[in-house]
Amino acid sequence: MKRLHIQYLLLLIGSLWLLAGCRTASRAVSGIDETTGCLSSKVELTVPTKDAVLTVDGTMKLQNGELLQLSLLMPILRTEVARMEVTPDEILLVDRMNKRYVRATRSELKQYLPRKATFERLEKLLYAAARPGGKRSLTGTELGIPSLEKAKIELTDFSTQPLKLTPTTLSSRYKQVPIEELLGMLMGL
Repeated sequence: MKRLHIQYLLLLIGSLWLLAGCRTASRAVSGIDETTGCLSSKVELTVPTKDAVLTVDGTMKLQNGELLQLSLLMPILRTEVARMEVTPDEILLVDRMNKRYVRATRSELKQYLPRKATFERLEKLLYAAARPGGKRSLTGTELGIPSLEKAKIELTDFSTQPLKLTPTTLSSRYKQVPIEELLGMLMGL
């Protein structure tokens, strides 16, 4: 089960890194009101295992220029299993099950991120996915994670309703781990 949580986190990280490093098409498509400064959607993460295919739902919330929150929820109980926050300057990855987290600045992640990975590019890609005909589903292979080739992340039910996001605060029960430790665990999958 612990390995599965790490796979979820790996797919989350890969999704955001890939999205932030990709180019967007500059075609104008109507249907999404970007003037609210907010975007949200449902997220479905599917990871096949040896015995079954596991699916975890979640949410994505974006406040333009400030904060992106991606939250994965445990099936049935609907409690948060993992959260990722991305700001223009840093990424926070929280493993709720094991009470640990990684907080890294953009400069600390420079060697791991695609060269063109920026918060602004990520925003543009999420808005492009929200438009009619936008690419809303990515597989593990498309995310550059060959070991999870049949895994996928899908964004649905987009909304531009105003929302107010509050940055995550963690209690002292959470242990901060270095990014190298997390990456080492992920590479061992």
